[in-house]
Amino acid sequence: MTAGKQKIRILPPGLSVKIAAGEVIECPDSVVKELVENALDAEATDIRVVLLEGGKGSIQVTDNGLGMSPEDAGLCFERHSTSKIQTDEDLNAIATLGFRGEALASISSVSRMTLQTGTGEDGNGTRIRREGEKVRETCTVAFPRGTSLVVRDLFFNLPARKKFLRTDRAELSRIVKTLTHCALAHPDVGFSLTHDGRQTFHYPVVQTLKERLFQIYGKETLANLAEVDFSAGDLAVKGYVSVPPKGRRDRKRQIFFVNGRPVRDKTLQAAFSQAYRGYLEKDQFAEGYLFLTVPLSEVDVNVHPAKSEVRFRDNRAVFQLIFHGVEQVVLRSLGLKEIYSPSGDPSPKHWISEKKRPPSPSQSANGLTFPHESAPPGGRRVLGQHNQAYIIAVDEDGLLIIDQHNAHERVLFERFAAVDREKKWPRKMALLSLLFELTPSQELALQDILPLLEGMGFRVEPMGGRSCALREYPDMIGESEARDIFLSLLEDPGEKDLAKQREHLLATMACKAAVKYGEFLSREKMEYLTEQLFLTENPALCPHGRPIVIRISNREIEKSLKR
Repeated sequence: MTAGKQKIRILPPGLSVKIAAGEVIECPDSVVKELVENALDAEATDIRVVLLEGGKGSIQVTDNGLGMSPEDAGLCFERHSTSKIQTDEDLNAIATLGFRGEALASISSVSRMTLQTGTGEDGNGTRIRREGEKVRETCTVAFPRGTSLVVRDLFFNLPARKKFLRTDRAELSRIVKTLTHCALAHPDVGFSLTHDGRQTFHYPVVQTLKERLFQIYGKETLANLAEVDFSAGDLAVKGYVSVPPKGRRDRKRQIFFVNGRPVRDKTLQAAFSQAYRGYLEKDQFAEGYLFLTVPLSEVDVNVHPAKSEVRFRDNRAVFQLIFHGVEQVVLRSLGLKEIYSPSGDPSPKHWISEKKRPPSPSQSANGLTFPHESAPPGGRRVLGQHNQAYIIAVDEDGLLIIDQHNAHERVLFERFAAVDREKKWPRKMALLSLLFELTPSQELALQDILPLLEGMGFRVEPMGGRSCALREYPDMIGESEARDIFLSLLEDPGEKDLAKQREHLLATMACKAAVKYGEFLSREKMEYLTEQLFLTENPALCPHGRPIVIRISNREIEKSLKR
């Protein structure tokens, strides 16, 4: 740097304002979010949003809230002007959605904006028209209580930002998502959205979240949700979540609120997902609308310009709250996969209410050669086997189709897991050494998981190079399958987390040891397997998330046959 030559300068006010606006206002959705949050803070009970061209043409947000006096209307466009906080202490207990005092200043600096507002005291209000940083008009007009803001030509003075806006449809989709979240958080507020002259939705005021969910997502979605209501100390969570094993293909309907504020948070996401682990079909994600209540001093909402993220003082307590609150509902509502006729409404689900002991770990698991018991619990009766793959059974509620491989996999997994918890894996020495050659990837995998495998009853000895001999294996599997099971455990060691890795190995071992698709089963074996399946903790899904049982209810059979 040349000595004496100044390089650092203070930015001109107009430029610094535009840069600051870019932190808060990214697109039309950002405008809608800030204006709707202001309306909610102003105690509005009716909020109407009107858009043109996905908000790129214009955005109008009208509410029936408290409104502003002429003096407040004149100040609201100044940076850091707010009615919501006054002291440092207020930052430790923020109860409002807005608080930064940057929304109107930022929006007006990058658009053409018209504000009309009134307190309803004398039937008059104030109109202020601005273009960027310039005030074009201030006058008194007839106006009822509330506020109306019209934002036109967003980023007209920032062409670089404007060219990055997406299509009308994409921008509209963002806004619909934001308003949907607001509507979920505030059932006692009416919301409507109109786009290019056509009403997109109208949600009148309702009394409960359940009613609002019905308004937004409909009867079918609501029928597959169960209520959460759980508290621990001064933390609480309420809402609705998926009933397993059914889920969705993505996480779009996993929506979290903290003290009424929609947020993105990894702690909440992880706790929610963990509660469903092992209870959803493969590649399915749970649906959830969860409202977390936390003391204001225990959460920091001032960590993101758009106020979309939070920081908890005690992440562990929050994780445990969500996990245990949701887990209770999951375990209470485990069900079988229902099959419905294409034309009919879903009949009421039959939930599994039997909570019996898990199978005894001392029993042999291999081959299903067990004494036949003439009465399986639950009133189920096996009719036979279809395609040498499915057990056909009936109970008082309808017809059951059971995947024999997935069922046996679930039974074996829970039996293996029980033995593993007790650290009492019985071992058997191979009569003849089971020799095999490892691939380079298998050799690396073996190095990673050898302690786990040894703890599960396997003992392997190196024989030079990449050759190995399996000397011992768990007594719960047969010698004919021990070598293949051992090698399968080396193909994909799975998770790096030790507990998850152990679970993965148990599930893999259960899968390889289970009866196969296409394998003939005697009636005694089918009856015993069906009985043992319904004694497990989760008879709906195999350890890998595949469904085990589907039910065709009596009602569906009769309806389809016109009875």
